[in-house]
Amino acid sequence: MNKRSLLTRMDAVQSPVIPLVGKLIAENPGTISLGQGIAFYPPPPQILTAITTSFEDVTNHQYKSVQGIPSLQTAIAAKLAQDNQITIEAGQNAIMVTAGANMGFLNAILAITSPGDEIILNTPYYFNHEMAIRMVGCQPICVPTDSHYQLQLGAIAAAITPRTRAIVTISPNNPTGAVYPAQTLQEINQLCQVQGLYHISDEAYEYFTYDGVQHFSPASLPHSAAHTISLFSLSKSYGMAGWRIGYMVIPQSLLLAVQKIQDTNLICPPVVGQYAAIAALEAGSAYCQQFLPEITHSRHRLLTALGKISDLCDWVITEGAFYNFIKVHLPYPDLEIVQRLIREHQVAVLPGSTFGMKEGCYLRIAYGALHQENVTTGTERLIQGLRILSQAKNGS
Repeated sequence: MNKRSLLTRMDAVQSPVIPLVGKLIAENPGTISLGQGIAFYPPPPQILTAITTSFEDVTNHQYKSVQGIPSLQTAIAAKLAQDNQITIEAGQNAIMVTAGANMGFLNAILAITSPGDEIILNTPYYFNHEMAIRMVGCQPICVPTDSHYQLQLGAIAAAITPRTRAIVTISPNNPTGAVYPAQTLQEINQLCQVQGLYHISDEAYEYFTYDGVQHFSPASLPHSAAHTISLFSLSKSYGMAGWRIGYMVIPQSLLLAVQKIQDTNLICPPVVGQYAAIAALEAGSAYCQQFLPEITHSRHRLLTALGKISDLCDWVITEGAFYNFIKVHLPYPDLEIVQRLIREHQVAVLPGSTFGMKEGCYLRIAYGALHQENVTTGTERLIQGLRILSQAKNGS
C-alpha cells in the first residue's frame, strides 16, 4: 500500500489544542490554567435526586428516543420560551437533545451540506467548528471581524458564493467574549433568509454577559424558524461540561436528516444525563446567575492586570462569555509562548492560531474556571511571564 492511499480526510483537520495544553499542564504540576473554557462551579445539587430517581426505573437503562425523552423536551421548550423568546411550533421547528453543543454543530453541518460546500465562519473562530466543517469534506470560508471583534455584514455578504450553505455566529463569543447586538444578528438572519442559507447560532454562553449587555437569540425573530439552527449547552451555565448534554432547535424540514445522523452516531443522548438536565433546567438561569458576581470580579481583575502591560499587547473590553483575546507584541510563535508560559511561569493560555488567527501573535485567556484568588495569581504569572519574554527579546 503506497503512502498516498493512507491519507484520509482527517489529514486536513487541525489537531485539537486542549489535549496538547493539558499534557503540558500535567507535566508541570502547580500550573494555573487560564486555558480551557469551563465554569468553576458544580452542577445544581438537585440533579442528585433526579439521577437516583431515574436509576430506579429499569427502563431508563434501555435506549430512549433519538430526540430526547419527552419530559426533557418539555422542559427545554419552556426554557426557550421564557429565556430566549423562542416558540416551538409543530410543523415549524423541533428540539433535538444532543451530547453537547459540539455534537449539535456537527449534526447541523452533516444535515445541510454535501462535500465541497462552504460554511462562513467569522474569525477568530471556535476551532471545533472549523474542524467539524473540514471533517465532513466542506470548506470553511473565514471572514474577519472588526477591531472590536464585531461582525462585518458587508464582508460576510461578499463571501457568499453558490456553494455557501450557512453563516455561523457565536454570541456571546468564544474565543473573544464579544456579544453581538440584536440588530446585527437580525441583519445576518435576514441575509440568510434572502440568500437561501441557514443561520447557525451558537448560544452556549447565553447567560454570561456583563455591564448590562443582553443576549439575543435570532430564532426569536418572526419568520426565522425555517432557516435558523440554534445550539445550546448545559456545559457552561450549569457546570455540567463532563455530562455532555446540549440541545439544538432546528427547522422541521431538517428533523429527519438530523434523526438519521444522531441515530447512527449516538442512538440516543445519555439517559442519566437527560434526567440531570431536567433538574438543572428546573433550577433555571438563577442558578448560573448567582455565580456571575464572582466571575465578574475575575473579569475585572484580568482587565486591570492587562492594563499594566498595554505596551506588550492589544486587547478589547468585551461583554460576554469568560474570555479575553489579546494580541501580543512578541517575536515568537504563539505556541512557543504558550509552552514557555507553562514551563517557566506555571500559567496556561491557548494559542490564537488554533482559532484561525494566522497573522500576528494572539492568546486566548479564560477566567471562568477559577475562583478569584487563583485568577489573581494566574494573571500575575501571565503578566510576569510576558514581561520576562519581552525582556529576553530585548536582551536586557
